[in-house]
Amino acid sequence: MKEKLENMRIKYEELKAKIEDPNLVKDAKKYKETMREYSYLSKLMEEYDNYLNIEKQMVETKSLIQHESDPELKEMAREELNNLESSFSESAEALKMLLIPPDPLEEKNIIMEIRGGTGGEEAALFAADLYRMYVHYAESKNWKFEIISLNETELGGYKEIVFSISGKYVYGSLRYESGVHRVQRVPETEASGRIHTSAVTVAVLPEAEETEIEIKQEDLRIDVMRAGGPGGQCVNTTDSAVRITHLPTGLVVICQDEKSQIKNKAKALRVLRSRLYDMEESKKQSERAENRKNQVGSGDRSERIRTYNFPQNRVTDHRINLTLYKLDHVMQGDLSELIDALCVAAREQMIQEHE
Repeated sequence: MKEKLENMRIKYEELKAKIEDPNLVKDAKKYKETMREYSYLSKLMEEYDNYLNIEKQMVETKSLIQHESDPELKEMAREELNNLESSFSESAEALKMLLIPPDPLEEKNIIMEIRGGTGGEEAALFAADLYRMYVHYAESKNWKFEIISLNETELGGYKEIVFSISGKYVYGSLRYESGVHRVQRVPETEASGRIHTSAVTVAVLPEAEETEIEIKQEDLRIDVMRAGGPGGQCVNTTDSAVRITHLPTGLVVICQDEKSQIKNKAKALRVLRSRLYDMEESKKQSERAENRKNQVGSGDRSERIRTYNFPQNRVTDHRINLTLYKLDHVMQGDLSELIDALCVAAREQMIQEHE
């Protein structure tokens, strides 16, 4: 660990010299990245200096115990050594945590996409329930949310809903919600009272800034059409709905919620930009770790991550084998216990990888 930290000290000194260069501020993106890395290494070096200082004091105290003849002073030195050893262990643990570089995506806002999967109307109804669950959680955090696109069914379910959540540490909190959410309950549409199993997929995308993803106009096919509502009825009589196709990837985004074609186009571009950014980040993560599928929050959209069992008031997260018997509270947005446990598990995995 020391060798690694000494190499990072060299990097820290290089960055310190770099941020004093007045030309750095001319490149906003490079300046932001450099300052983020410098801030991280500053905290790491501060703790490393503390670690080395405690280590030095321990050596001096051990020497004092060995050579001191006064029994009273020797006993005081032993007590001091116990305290130092405790502080040394704490500092070593803090360094282990700090050696994991912060993920620059953690502070980003998100675009969340919820789609009804197997289960037809019941899946669409549960997609609407999940949307409300995340909205309640966002409200408890004082985050802001905005619906970007909505495809509603006649019974009030959502075939698909795309919305943004913005605030402090949003992606860092909700990144592990991506995947398949399975529900077991008696559907409203079921007359015989039988329990059905349905599924909903959730995708959590870090929202990309315009400077982070360049979208060339020639790579886009933009179609305009009339917006449609439940049962195919017309929402408005103008061609305000926008469908954007990104030709190189085949990604398609449709937005029809606004009456203004310009606003729908702007929203569709936000979603497209975030999907492209997510694809790029997923590719990087895949290259960094071939065993991604075994990790918490691999981001695999087909991974069944959680089961919501209504008859037993039970929710189970399959990635960390956590079961809670308070589904009623969870559906009201009380997600803290689940989210905290997932973040802790992911952190522990990262510590093991960096050891």
